[in-house]
Amino acid sequence: MMDSADFDTRFRARLHALSTTNLSDAMDSVGIAGAVIGVRPMFHSPRVVGRAVTIKITAAGEKKSGAHLGVEAIASAQGGDVIVVSNHGDVKNNCWGEVLSCAAKVKGVGGVVVDGAARDIDACEEMGFPVFARAAVPITARGRIMQEAYNVTVRMGDVQVSPGDVVVADINGVVFIPPSKLEDVVARAETLMEKEEQMKADLLAGMDVLEVDRKYNYENMLKK
Repeated sequence: MMDSADFDTRFRARLHALSTTNLSDAMDSVGIAGAVIGVRPMFHSPRVVGRAVTIKITAAGEKKSGAHLGVEAIASAQGGDVIVVSNHGDVKNNCWGEVLSCAAKVKGVGGVVVDGAARDIDACEEMGFPVFARAAVPITARGRIMQEAYNVTVRMGDVQVSPGDVVVADINGVVFIPPSKLEDVVARAETLMEKEEQMKADLLAGMDVLEVDRKYNYENMLKK
């Protein structure tokens, strides 16, 4: 796992300059699946970048949870980390709300990404804590779902996410990048973004779209 200081020094600013679309294209070009579809910001918030602290959710039942959902993950997080909650895409049961957002914000957590539903969205927006989820619901998690484990490998959409994987979330969606692939993905995304900026500059300067397409070989940009 990449430590917090190394990540902040080498990658945080570079990732903040890239959109999830840049990163998703870069991951496609190097053969990595990392984009989660359908998880969106619950209100207008800045791009979120950080290392994943994971939570795995299961149904409530005979087995009792050892701790309230989320508190151990928040306690273990370092500044700038992102809480990642795996609830199997369930949009009927809440697994994140106002009090957890307050605790996470105080700890310096950068945001939460939920493969499922959250609540208290108005309060989260008021305190400025970014929430990315599939839906908002009013009901409590108590008696419905519980935390099975934290800081374990989880599934987010069709992507396997481990503690310490890099999370980038924005208006377009969410991507997860393994630390071992981070340098390659970021460098490739920067190259693709620069090429797209050059294409737009040529178009704005009056170059015909077909000429731009031929010049940059747009259809094959993702090929190595």
